[in-house]
Amino acid sequence: MQTHQRQLVSYLLILSQLFCFSHADVGTASQYNPPYLPTACYGDDQTQFPSSNLFAAAGDGIWDNGASCGRQYLVRCISASQPGTCAPDQTIQVKIVDYAPTALSSPSSQSTTIVLSETAFGGITNIAADSINIEFQQV
Repeated sequence: MQTHQRQLVSYLLILSQLFCFSHADVGTASQYNPPYLPTACYGDDQTQFPSSNLFAAAGDGIWDNGASCGRQYLVRCISASQPGTCAPDQTIQVKIVDYAPTALSSPSSQSTTIVLSETAFGGITNIAADSINIEFQQV
């Protein structure tokens, strides 16, 4: 194989890795309000919260017996019962810090996949809603 062909094959292999398609999951999200402490993951540790305030409590579907603590998810609103609820083309990254069923503050809707902080929920919605349909992916 000539040097040029080898370089082309190497380039194509690298390019194929860059464009590896992955699929996100679909679920629901609600929001919860302060107080956020203590959490099931980190207790009263204030440093658990990202400075962006983009964090969430895991619902039963992603809790994984506490293994979800600290996981990061990309979250995007895809639909809601009221048109115009989702902020178009907005994706946020949240950190799991709590378990939704035991969170100190009640979520706006029960049994959702993920319960977002006020800041996180507001980052992907335009108007108030109890719950939204989301696309999410662990990063």
